[in-house]
Amino acid sequence: MKKWRKRIAPVLLITLLIAVWELVVRIKDIPLYVLPAPSQVVGSLVTDWSVLAGHAGVTVMEALAGMAIALVLAVTLGIAMDAFPAVKSGLYPVLVVTQTVPMIVLAPILIIYLGFGLTPKILTVVLMCFFPVVVSFTDAMGQMDEEYVHLVRSFGAGRWEAYRLVKIPAAVPGLVSGLKVAATYSISGAVVGEWIGAQSGLGYYLLRVKNSYMLDKVFACVLVIVALSLCMNGAIRLYQMFAMPYGEKKE
Repeated sequence: MKKWRKRIAPVLLITLLIAVWELVVRIKDIPLYVLPAPSQVVGSLVTDWSVLAGHAGVTVMEALAGMAIALVLAVTLGIAMDAFPAVKSGLYPVLVVTQTVPMIVLAPILIIYLGFGLTPKILTVVLMCFFPVVVSFTDAMGQMDEEYVHLVRSFGAGRWEAYRLVKIPAAVPGLVSGLKVAATYSISGAVVGEWIGAQSGLGYYLLRVKNSYMLDKVFACVLVIVALSLCMNGAIRLYQMFAMPYGEKKE
């Protein structure tokens, strides 16, 4: 019962806020170009659904491609940093520094050098998703009890076999935790890249309707972006639930 109360409380709060929002817009007769009512946003979402779905498909494709590349790079560099302390001491500070540069600043530079195709958008997603994955994966391997490694080494396993048999499987929960964060960022990264320069995608659509002061369509697009980000995160959680039930904390 307590668990259900915790889940219902935020739903009730959000419902109340939406109702207040609708009433204020209707009572004050606020123009559409200033603040649309939730009902107008839903109407635009229904009316432009086919257009939004087409742009969303492009954004999701960019996000998935960037996530896949970020995952491969994170696992590769994570193993290298764990195996060679010199690599970690030299590379880790650089990774931290890269996170201090806003992606909205890097995206135009990527477009200047790589053009207006899919490449800069995918690279934007990679840069946003790579850091949380590699940090979580590397930390998870570093926190593992080395006695397990010594055990498999005593049975004749080589250094890389120890990673395959012990370290990498033990670090998978940490890897999944990083992926859950990265999955939420992936859609935002793709939208940022599209916002700077694109001919399709939710970022392109958002910029177009924003310049036309169609705020109902802007809010509808934002809702789609939020929903896709939650779906990306939920997909990772679903994988964790079925593939690693021991990693799910029971309440």
